[in-house]
Amino acid sequence: MKILITGGAGFIGSNFIHYLIHTRPDWEIVNLDKLTYAGNLANLKDVEKDPLYKFIKGDICHPADVKKAMAGCDMVVNFAAESHVDRSIEEPGSFLRTDILGVQVLLEEAKRIGVKRFVQISTDEVYGSIAKGAFKETDSLNPSSPYSASKAGGELLARSYWVTYGMPVIITRAANNIGPYQYPEKVVSLFATNALENKELPVYGDGLQVRDYMHVYDHCTALDLILKEGKFGEIYNIGAGNEMPNLEMAKFILRELGKPERLIRHVTDRPGHDRRYALDCKKLRALDWQPEYDAEQALRDTVRWYAENRWWWEPIKSGEFRQYYERMYGKR
Repeated sequence: MKILITGGAGFIGSNFIHYLIHTRPDWEIVNLDKLTYAGNLANLKDVEKDPLYKFIKGDICHPADVKKAMAGCDMVVNFAAESHVDRSIEEPGSFLRTDILGVQVLLEEAKRIGVKRFVQISTDEVYGSIAKGAFKETDSLNPSSPYSASKAGGELLARSYWVTYGMPVIITRAANNIGPYQYPEKVVSLFATNALENKELPVYGDGLQVRDYMHVYDHCTALDLILKEGKFGEIYNIGAGNEMPNLEMAKFILRELGKPERLIRHVTDRPGHDRRYALDCKKLRALDWQPEYDAEQALRDTVRWYAENRWWWEPIKSGEFRQYYERMYGKR
């Protein structure tokens, strides 16, 4: 089996590559990544010499790059995306380009060569906010940010290739992932690394926004199962049911690291900030999937990783990141 992982130098993509190398040692893996600010080959330094792993630097929006990377591949898993909501509010154009146009380029090449399976990675954010209960795969989409709107557009395009061309497309919508190698603009990795540096944790608004904090390893096991048993044309929610308000999450991180709660600083909320995400995952669980990590275990494992791997994140939190952080939080 030969599989193309797009965005494999990013957070979830690199974790999935690690997972496949350990669980599918006979698979060939091609990693196509543009290496934007959030793409980092240090995420994969321990596998770069594996004879069945190949990295190609390229853009999913460029047909020539996609053709080169997808050659001979049986399956495609598309993680490649602009993914940070705050950046989408600043500059939505790049999100539309990568998250919609890039998906179309991938689909066209996959259709041309006849791949056996194409998995489009989407997000729970396409549903918008829900006060009570949980979203099912059949519920309407109601995205609130340019990011979630672009992801909704990309997955709708992917589904259209199933309906129109009979392409073997599967769509997944995942909850908030946490774990190793997450660029420290995302809330848990930001709070963990800020706490380790004795810096403030900027909590949006009252901090009572609720998220399902799923360990990235659980996301990987779900995707592995979907690659084997998922049905074409179907959508699968992937969530662990680890609901926790952001303020409680921040306090948990501080307790784990022995830091004082006075490091929490409430800042002006993000425009259009969804209040609560929750997924009904009965369809996935019917395939006999269960998450291994509850909320505290997922957070504890994540915090420990950042505490033990300063070599990875300290170089990142300089340069471009420092400028971004000042724009986001300096006067908030």
